Amino acid sequence: MVSSSGVDLPETMQSIGFDAPGVPDVLQLQTSPLPRLRPDDVLIRVAYAGVNRPDCLQRAGAYPPPPGASPLLGLEVSGEIVAVGTEVPREMIGQYVAALTPGGGYAEYCAAHWQHCLPVPEGMLLAEAAALPETLFTVWHNLFERGLARDGERVLIHGGTSGIGTMAIMLAKAFGLEAIVTCGDTAKCAAATRIGADLAINYRETDYVEAVMAHTEGKGVHVVLDMVSGDYVARNLKCLAEDGRHVTIAVLGGAKADINMAVVMMRRLTLTGSTLRPRSDSFKSALADEIADNAWPLFADGELSPVMDMTFPLAEAAAAHERMEAGDHIGKIVLEVAGG
Repeated sequence: MVSSSGVDLPETMQSIGFDAPGVPDVLQLQTSPLPRLRPDDVLIRVAYAGVNRPDCLQRAGAYPPPPGASPLLGLEVSGEIVAVGTEVPREMIGQYVAALTPGGGYAEYCAAHWQHCLPVPEGMLLAEAAALPETLFTVWHNLFERGLARDGERVLIHGGTSGIGTMAIMLAKAFGLEAIVTCGDTAKCAAATRIGADLAINYRETDYVEAVMAHTEGKGVHVVLDMVSGDYVARNLKCLAEDGRHVTIAVLGGAKADINMAVVMMRRLTLTGSTLRPRSDSFKSALADEIADNAWPLFADGELSPVMDMTFPLAEAAAAHERMEAGDHIGKIVLEVAGG
């Protein structure tokens, strides 16, 4: 590990951990050893860490970290690179980055693969930078690479005011798509519309299948970005146009679905899905390169910025998880570690 001159790195750091899985209150401040760097890692002094649904699942004992990943929560951070592994360009020391991590973000220092980092441009707030990687990587891969969404098409996005949902709305509109979303109340529908959704459907008051088909004059949508699964899948397929693509990124409503495969065949539908965290370093590096070329410039020049909900101090991670699980948030929740 190579560190910048004049910077003494501590042997330990403050982090968030838990003795046993459970409700948000199990989260507590603890002292952990500084991360050990692999040859292609950087060490980031964390300014902010994003809070994501998989963090809550891991805390509850339902989503163990992949082999070799940090046991600590946290899949995205922003901050300053203070040390690099032996195979990383030394000039990265001192750079401010937003990084996708396989874990470890809820801490004062975090290790990340150097090719999973994106440069924080002058003028971008570090809190916003930390709110980008997980949702940006997830939406880009699933909407455009797996969902093959392209200019002029229509997409149905469930959870329109979540971190994933708000990112999907912004990227859809930036790349010429019509965005239809579902939300749980009228205030969230209004928020989704302000963010850019062409139609926001309150699924508690309206049958979203009927609303989608009415809005599209019976044509349907070309892509569904689904984080619910369960009994939503069969209903989602009714919303799809011929040759439509159904992309599952979470199973909040249950992992099993009952669907009519004859309909899939007759209408030439594609069902796919993915999880990002266990993918290989090389896959994530290639995805980061594509995002750096196509999407990151929109955030770097201020044309797009993440929708921010609330910021909590690191020590109040439990409160951040409570807010996420209550479902009242609009946009991204982040933890302030060192600020900046």
